[in-house]
Formats: sequence, C-alpha cells, structure tokens
Amino acid sequence: MLYLMKEILTDAQQRGYGVGYFNGSNLEMVRAYIRAAEDTRSPIIIGTAEVLLKYCDFDWLAPLLLYSARMAKVPVAVHLDHTYTFDNIMRALYAGFGSVMYDGSALSYEENVRNSAEIARIAHPMGVGLECELGKVGQASGEVKNVYTDPAQAADFVEKTGVDFLAVSIGSAHGTYIETPRLELDLLKKIRAKVDAPLVLHGGSGLSDDDFRNSIKGGIHKVNIYTDIITAAINKTRAECAVNAYPDLNLKVEAAMYEETVRKIKIFGSDNKY
Repeated sequence: MLYLMKEILTDAQQRGYGVGYFNGSNLEMVRAYIRAAEDTRSPIIIGTAEVLLKYCDFDWLAPLLLYSARMAKVPVAVHLDHTYTFDNIMRALYAGFGSVMYDGSALSYEENVRNSAEIARIAHPMGVGLECELGKVGQASGEVKNVYTDPAQAADFVEKTGVDFLAVSIGSAHGTYIETPRLELDLLKKIRAKVDAPLVLHGGSGLSDDDFRNSIKGGIHKVNIYTDIITAAINKTRAECAVNAYPDLNLKVEAAMYEETVRKIKIFGSDNKY
C-alpha cells in the first residue's frame, strides 16, 4: 500500500520505533525489500538517490518503485534521497514520489536555508514531504569529514524552512567504516529536545545493533541503509560464483538482500507494527 513517508514516520515517532529506508537501483533489490517488509509485517521506505541514477534510468525505476509500493500488503513510502539538483527533485514530484530529500549540506547555512525553503514551498502544495540535512554526514573513508549538527541551529533551520524531516550528523558516515564509529547520543538528545520533526540517521550501514537501538531511543525514526545491502549481495555473488545460470544467481543474491533487510527491520523494531 502506497503511503506517505510522513504518515509512516508519524506512527514510528508516536510508538517509539525506527523505520528503514532502503535504496534500490534494480528489480531484485526492490523485490527483496518489499518481501522482507511483508514477511515481517513492517512499514518500509524504499527509493533511490541521485548518485544511483547512473546505474538505472529514473523513468524505468520510478514506475517500478511506485507499482511495488501500491501492490504491497504493508505500508510502503517511496522517497528520493540525497538530491542536489532542482531538475531531479521535480522529476520525483511529478512522478508521484511522496517525499524527496534536498541535500544542501555542502552549502553555507544561509544558502541551505534559502534553497530548502524554496523547495518546501513547491513540494508542500503537491502533498510531498521534504527531508533536508543540517551539518554534514561525511564519508566513512574520511575523504569527507563530518560536521556535527548544532541543536540551536537545527531548531532555527526547521522553523525557517518548514522541512518535514531532518537528517542529522551525530557521528555516522556514508560507506564502509575503516574505524569503529562513535555516535554522539548526548548531542542527539539535545537536537531532539529542540526539534519536533522526525529525525533521520544517514550512514547507518556498519553501525552496531546497539547503536541503532540507542539512536532510535534517542529520537531517530528513519534509518538509511544501503552499503550493508550491497555488501550482502557482493558476498553472495562471490560465494556463488560457480553458478552457471545467471537468473539463478540473481535469485540467490536477492535472497541475501532479503535476509539482511529482515535483520535490519527487526533491529529497528518496526516488525509486527502493521
């Protein structure tokens, strides 16, 4: 069933659990996510990101995501993540996505506020929710450094832009961690005390189970996952390299992604919520 991300995260916030957002770029990923959500009776958020569009055509992927959400037996929201260009945001709005993320975190605070407010002004009359990032969630490789979210600035940002969801930087990072990450949970609590909007954790792959649970307890209600899913796919591909039939390999890889998605759903506590 196609839901808005706002509907799903409002329930998660009220009932104290987290919901996974899973990036996809092909049929097998989307099928794995939907089946995992249905089998665990969990709401789920699926979508893609601007950086992934080089692997798939948006005009092909968008109908697949929306059709899969409509046909699912559980609530599914379709979201466009980490988008930097106005054109791609508009493509998602007109395609029927229920939410988009504009990432202006590399800009000055003033530019981020101005651009985010303008996109909110366009998206909200169309019934589309807006996620933005404040601070900077860096790369686990260290190539891009984290800039932690300032709680007072977070409150100012939400008030001035009208964003529906706020991605915060509290120590997680995108990609595969070289060193064990350390989340600033006290900072998260301070942000939560200043901001009523659902908070989002990017760079979730590679965190410990306790990191996830403590983050959700501290106010995170959307958790972005990608690297752990493709790692499961890569590991299964390597293990099954002797498989002669390519379609059989696809099914085995899909099963591995399904299992990792189920594992994450149970950690986030969204299982049996529908």
